[in-house]
Amino acid sequence: MMPLDEKHGQVTREDPRYCTYCFRDGKLCYEGDYEGFRKACSEGMRKQGVNAPLAWFYAWMTRFAPRWKGRA
Repeated sequence: MMPLDEKHGQVTREDPRYCTYCFRDGKLCYEGDYEGFRKACSEGMRKQGVNAPLAWFYAWMTRFAPRWKGRA
């Protein structure tokens, strides 16, 4: 999962369980279902140069985030 590092601005001050990619302005950014979220995460990582198997694995790990735990 996303390393939460205050030094690099990835931890939200509003809710320390989430990174700034997921939580902004007092709410979670993605409003769809888990499969859509996982796909969007994987595609976003691929665009940033992460190889396909690693992007798939990291996206799969999001199922353990507080938002998706028990719903993925």
